[in-house]
Amino acid sequence: MTFSRRTILAFLAAIGSGVAFPRFGQAAERAGAVNDLTGKATATAEGAEARSLKIDDPIHLSETVRTGVEARAVLGLGQRTVLNLGSDTEVRIDRYVVDAGGELTLGGGAILFSRDGPPADDTLSISSEYGLIVVRGTTFFAGPSRDVFGVFVETGRVSVTGGGKTVSVGPGEGTNIAEPGAEPTDPVEWGQGRIDEALASVR
Repeated sequence: MTFSRRTILAFLAAIGSGVAFPRFGQAAERAGAVNDLTGKATATAEGAEARSLKIDDPIHLSETVRTGVEARAVLGLGQRTVLNLGSDTEVRIDRYVVDAGGELTLGGGAILFSRDGPPADDTLSISSEYGLIVVRGTTFFAGPSRDVFGVFVETGRVSVTGGGKTVSVGPGEGTNIAEPGAEPTDPVEWGQGRIDEALASVR
């Protein structure tokens, strides 16, 4: 069996466009968008090159968002959820249900998670090398703070697990994890100075 040059070219074009093999051409599922950006940030899908981000660009599931040194990014995830990324921060959106539950991975840096309205029916979990944070609806900070990994809750309540120990952190409280694999400390109220330092690192 022989094929004409036109047939071969059409076949190659179909492969390139994803028509012949639709699994390569499926559109990535949108998780949110860039609401604000200062400095440089990129988004990278698995097996793809990093794309530079600008305000209003979409963010897709399974993408890793990275901010540059001294950069700040604000991601809108749905109508009620906002994720602030501080300098040199890496976050992957593994799974996300708009304004409900999901799974994120914090690869490094600092974030501020905010969700307005009533708590969601499903939980959202954020994993990192330091531990696991589980929330429903709240505003909290997670990231480097005074030489440890700190989690501070502004509103709502979160569960923080590390080293086989889980603590429940309420409004105005924070917990520390000294190093990956260590247990979180019992929650205590953070002073205003430390709160201001943490929030300034993501805003």
